[in-house]
Amino acid sequence: MATFKAMVIDKSESGTQAALKDFDEANLMDGDVTVRIDYSTVNYKDGLALTGKAPVVRRFPMIAGIDFAGTVESSSHPDWKAGDKVVLNGWGLGETHLGAYAEKARVNGDWLVRRPDGIGARDAMAIGTAGYTAMLCVMALERHGLTPQSGPIVVTGAAGGVGSVAIAILAKLGFQVIAVTGRTGEADYLKGLGATDILDRKELAGPGKPLAKERWAGGVDAVGSTTLANMLSMTRYGGAVAACGLAGGMDLPGSVAPFILRGVCLYGIDSVMCPIGKRREAWKRLEKDLDLQKLAAMTTEIGLTDLPEAARRIVAGEVRGRIVVKIG
Repeated sequence: MATFKAMVIDKSESGTQAALKDFDEANLMDGDVTVRIDYSTVNYKDGLALTGKAPVVRRFPMIAGIDFAGTVESSSHPDWKAGDKVVLNGWGLGETHLGAYAEKARVNGDWLVRRPDGIGARDAMAIGTAGYTAMLCVMALERHGLTPQSGPIVVTGAAGGVGSVAIAILAKLGFQVIAVTGRTGEADYLKGLGATDILDRKELAGPGKPLAKERWAGGVDAVGSTTLANMLSMTRYGGAVAACGLAGGMDLPGSVAPFILRGVCLYGIDSVMCPIGKRREAWKRLEKDLDLQKLAAMTTEIGLTDLPEAARRIVAGEVRGRIVVKIG
């Protein structure tokens, strides 16, 4: 095809605007693999890019979308051939490299991961960057040595994408999971994913003590700011928190007390430039440790034309679980 449909972000004096356009294939960026995209997804970062709420996009015009599942159409890369089923998460897609909200993408073959046989293209994007990040968080807690016998794990932003998948994974692994949410009406949904307790996010809001009562062995945090500071202050001796998000802010208004008096560790989780070995391990683990029935229960599907409204809703905190985008 000479042209294809794509959600393109342009910049003008009045700001950025996203619109569905015909994009010329000749204008795709350099890469050694061309992929026909089947599905993408909507992550919080995608919402920020499409709404212009944060300077996510670094070049214009930009095809938005930070991850995709698709089929290799052509390749000069030694690891890939036409017909291979692949997944891509991050690597600057939708930020510095033309992204996933399009029928085609041309990318560096080193960025691709082979889609596991047990995960279809739609399910791969129901997982998406949010779910892959959740798996990286769980892997970090396991490397720290936490097991179900260590005690409960707290998950913030529980009704969102990272939180929902993290709860489902942790529950399948046998952990007791405390879900933190500001949407208390989602209690049944969260318990359906495997949460054993629901905590109102107000309990982790506002200034906290340098050290508070020990409540959990570890945590997965997608919020940041005071929420993360309070989580750390309530983590048990020798525990750990994996932090991967900033929905509540980039600041960390806490103290060093949890680190130097309780030996708590804070693990930073980056999904964008994560080494390929960890990516492959995460996707293998997702195939084994994520209940696809629970994934289906947290997932809704939209088309390219629905993206602007989905972006508005995810930034406003109105999205539950995961959104997949059917391409074409």
